[in-house]
Amino acid sequence: MDGTIATNELMKSGAEAILRALKAQGVDTIFGYPGGAVLPIYDAIFQQNEIRHILVRHEQAAVHAAEGYARSTGKVGVVLVTSGPGATNAVTGLVDALMDSIPLVCLTGQVPTHLIGNDAFQEADTTGITRQATKHNYLVKRSEDLVRVVHEAFQVARTGRPGPVVVDLPKDILINPAPYRDPSREPHRSYRPRTEPDPAKIKEAVELLKRAHRPIVYAGGGVVNAGPEASKLLTEFVRLTNFPCTNTLMGLGAYPASDPLFLGMLGMHGTYEANLAMHDCDVMLNIGARFDDRVTGRLNAFSPNSKKIHADIDPANINKSVVVDVPIIGDALATLKALIEAWKADSTQPDKSALAQWWAQIDVWRAKQSLRYTQNRDPGSIIKPQYAIEQLYKATRGRDTYVTTEVGQHQMWAAQYFKFEKPNHWMTSGGLGTMGYGLPAAMGVQVAHPDALVVDIAGEASTLMNIQELGTLAQYRLPVKIFILNNHYMGMVRQWQELLHGSRYSSSYSEALPDFVKLAESFHAVGLRAEKVEDLDRVIAEMIAVDKPVIADICVDEKENVFPMIPSGAAHNQMLLGPEHKGDNRPGVTDAGLALV
Repeated sequence: MDGTIATNELMKSGAEAILRALKAQGVDTIFGYPGGAVLPIYDAIFQQNEIRHILVRHEQAAVHAAEGYARSTGKVGVVLVTSGPGATNAVTGLVDALMDSIPLVCLTGQVPTHLIGNDAFQEADTTGITRQATKHNYLVKRSEDLVRVVHEAFQVARTGRPGPVVVDLPKDILINPAPYRDPSREPHRSYRPRTEPDPAKIKEAVELLKRAHRPIVYAGGGVVNAGPEASKLLTEFVRLTNFPCTNTLMGLGAYPASDPLFLGMLGMHGTYEANLAMHDCDVMLNIGARFDDRVTGRLNAFSPNSKKIHADIDPANINKSVVVDVPIIGDALATLKALIEAWKADSTQPDKSALAQWWAQIDVWRAKQSLRYTQNRDPGSIIKPQYAIEQLYKATRGRDTYVTTEVGQHQMWAAQYFKFEKPNHWMTSGGLGTMGYGLPAAMGVQVAHPDALVVDIAGEASTLMNIQELGTLAQYRLPVKIFILNNHYMGMVRQWQELLHGSRYSSSYSEALPDFVKLAESFHAVGLRAEKVEDLDRVIAEMIAVDKPVIADICVDEKENVFPMIPSGAAHNQMLLGPEHKGDNRPGVTDAGLALV
């Protein structure tokens, strides 16, 4: 922690003590929504100019906005909500941040201490409700504990495996005087996450990697969370070894997508070459990923003939889903530094012939062009969603562009066709898969990067989950671009119903969508629409050029599916490819078999 311990100084209110603690933690932005229990904090905010408050329209959106802010900056996001429904509305965002390891501090109001447990107006057991939704939570019952708890919350949120921390604040604690102390440089007495890897395990990992014939490096969001330097070291290590590299959904940007050693994303909708390389490898190095089920597929068929090295800062992730041969507990940055040093220090030469054969096999898989699709360019032709993403990427390449997504088919197409060269520019809901994430997350990113181009790649169903945040964009003049791939369906639901449920499209079609152009205009934004392929580039250009919030309603093929696809319960070598590969699927999954999964 920075700063030094100051002699206790009595502040006239707990609210003022909190604001001073937030300033000491480097906080410049709070996302929140007021209510009676937190009005003392709002009064303190009104009387200062160093911390900006962004008034959202819903507490879930406040948390997602703080996630976007945190993910794009590497800082701790801060949320302020009132008691009762204010806190419960925030729970979805807190679980989202917990699963995706996003550092947040959420300050929640609470009824006065003497009323706790009496079912008072807008009372909720916030610490009980959020115990499983947070990395840690606190209920402050004594004024003398207030500032220490706030400082500690930031330390817990940002260190070890990052995550959300709730500080529940009874109203009398906010009103009464409270002592203030600066953050301590001393380590916490009980919370001391391990960041430096065991040198013996690093040595064992390097020895295994040097003997590999079919290696693969598999990097996740932990590399992004470790800071930009970690991504640079990942790139250095992969190029040093000449090993193939793949990223999880949360890890996109940790390795430059244009690099020839990059195989693309792996998992349920990953590339053919990434998934088959993972299945057939003999040594796997996992850095900062947790063996999510969308990555592993059927566990007993996951990379069945490989030795597995797993580096993660969270000991709970080691051997949780996949039993590994070399466990390494440590921060991704420190681990990559140690791996590079150990690789250079070990004089053993890898088998270059075997590695060349491995790359030859990967090139055969690459030649399959698993992301291939067909776009009719004739005037009047319907827009393919993949083409819309590719054209958006081409139009924004070379700019400082940040992309958020909602959840569904559009999210997967964005991951497949938008190429990320550096970390912290891709914000999506991975673990929880939260519809409604993208718009408020983009809002938080735009607040953090006011001069950048921020695009929420969205579906029409997900956009409507938090559409009220268009009001926040208008109030703060945040020129976020909402790029809707509008297919009138909850697309991923429809896809699964087609493939797994006999094309019985139960409650997945949206029969009463708004006119998104008029909706945008009613919120003081710009509305654009592309109905046919010849409209697309013009709409994208106009969207980028306008210095205002924009909804671009892109009407796309309603029946397009996301491929490749590993069906639920299948292995990595049992992939379904798109219509362009008809009759070209690997053995093991048939249409009939698919219906039984």
